[in-house]
Amino acid sequence: MTVDKIYLVGFMATGKTTVGRQLALRLGWRFEDIDQLIEAHEKRTIAEVFAQQGEPYFRSLERQVLALLTPLRHVVVATGGGTFGDPDSRQVINLDGASVWIDVPLPELVRRIPMDGRRPLAADRPQLERLYAARTESYRMAHLRVNASRASASAVADRILEALSALPPTIGVPFESN
Repeated sequence: MTVDKIYLVGFMATGKTTVGRQLALRLGWRFEDIDQLIEAHEKRTIAEVFAQQGEPYFRSLERQVLALLTPLRHVVVATGGGTFGDPDSRQVINLDGASVWIDVPLPELVRRIPMDGRRPLAADRPQLERLYAARTESYRMAHLRVNASRASASAVADRILEALSALPPTIGVPFESN
């Protein structure tokens, strides 16, 4: 495989962190989770960041963490559910490595998402449905789509490795334009 960095993108509760850890372990690479890095830096939960300072502030933190991760190689990065929806972040991700959309249908996600306040954007079902539809349009811009419906993290990791092995060698390699 010529890819030296993998970004996992997808909606909340698709398993990006769990799958990312498995991928990193199999590849012998480092694993990073953008949400966990933000929580460690802020010394508070994502829900608290949203409640206290709002989504724009949180998205700026995501961009800062992404910039810190960009120089790293041989790393699997689990992004936040909205990271890839930000055009600047999406461009950085798609130029820096292979972006992999972990796709899970909304009804399955609704069963997975805890309604305990840890997912601030999931509190309202109609809002969640609109958010899912909007973000799906962004996720379609990933290099790869992997169906993760009713699949174990191990099976999803297998699917990702298989799909990555079929990618052309230019994915994730910046190119120069005139």
